Amino acid sequence: MAGNSQRRNRRTSNKKGAQVGSGGKRRRGLEGKGPTPPASERKGHVKNRVANAKAKHAAARRPAPRRGGAKGTAELVVGRNPVVEALREGVPATTLYVQQFIDSDERVREALQLATERGLNLMEAPRPELDRMTNGLNHQGLVAQIPPYDYAHPEDLAAAAFDAGEDPLIVALDGVTDPRNLGAVVRSVSAFGGHGVVVPERRAAGMTAGAWKTSAGTAARTPVARATNLTRALESYQKAGLTVVGLAADGELELQDLDVLDGPVVIVVGSEGKGLSRLVGETCDVRVRIPMPGGAESLNAGVAAGVVLWEAARRRA
Repeated sequence: MAGNSQRRNRRTSNKKGAQVGSGGKRRRGLEGKGPTPPASERKGHVKNRVANAKAKHAAARRPAPRRGGAKGTAELVVGRNPVVEALREGVPATTLYVQQFIDSDERVREALQLATERGLNLMEAPRPELDRMTNGLNHQGLVAQIPPYDYAHPEDLAAAAFDAGEDPLIVALDGVTDPRNLGAVVRSVSAFGGHGVVVPERRAAGMTAGAWKTSAGTAARTPVARATNLTRALESYQKAGLTVVGLAADGELELQDLDVLDGPVVIVVGSEGKGLSRLVGETCDVRVRIPMPGGAESLNAGVAAGVVLWEAARRRA
C-alpha cells in the first residue's frame, strides 16, 4: 500500500551506501602532493634510467680508497689453552663461544673472566655447532673469534713519520711466511721506535692470531701495511727519499759500516732459507750483512730485524 513504511525491503531514502562520514578521505584526496619531481627522479621514466646508468658507471670508475685492500676473513682460535693464551696477550677477539654444559676447569673460568673484563660477546652454543664452525677440530668447548686485520697502505707509514717530524724507520719482509716471525718483527719495531712493517699480499705471513700473540700486544700500536707488489712499494719509498737497505749474507757492507740508519730508511728482511728474492735484492740501494763471529750461517727474520733496529735506534739517539 502506498505510504506504508512497514513493508519489508522498502527503501525510505534516495541516498545510497553508508550514511556515516567519509573519515576525511575525500578531503585528503583533494590536497596537493607538492611539485612534480623532475623526470630524472621519477621511477620508470627514461631520464631516470639514464641518470641511474650514469651514476653506476661513475661508481665503477671511482678509484678505490688508498688504505689496505679488502679485509680477509675472520679467524678462529680453537681450544682451551690457545684461547686463554690469546686473551692473556691481548689478541683482539670479539666473541667467545662456549659450549653448552661444558665441564668447567681453571682455563674455562679464566677465559670467561678475561672475556668479561674486555667486554667480549659471550655466546653459548651446542657442541655440534662448534664442531661445524671449527670443521671438526678439537675445540674443547672454547672458540674465540678474531676479526680481520685492518692493514695500512705502505705509503701511510712513511707519511705518518714525516708528519710527526721524524725520519721513517720501516721494516719490509720478503717471503717471510711464519706468523710468529712477523709478530716478533712487529714487537721489535715497536720497541726500537720504528714506524711500521710492510708485508707482501701473497706468499707471506699475515696478521693472524699467532702473529698477534708473538707481538705481545704491540700490534695494537704498530701498523702493518700490505703491499700488492713489494718491489713497487720499495721503489715508491725510494722516490719519497728513503734508502732501501737489504739484509743479505753476501752483502757488500757490514752493519757497522752502514751510515744511513740515522736517516729515512727501509730495512728489507728475507726468509731464513732463501733470503731476498732477485727483484727485491736488485731494488735495494745497498745490501748489508750482519757479522756473526760465532759461525752461524743465518738468523731468522725476527732476530735479524731486531739486531738492525737496535743499531738504528742507537745511532738515532
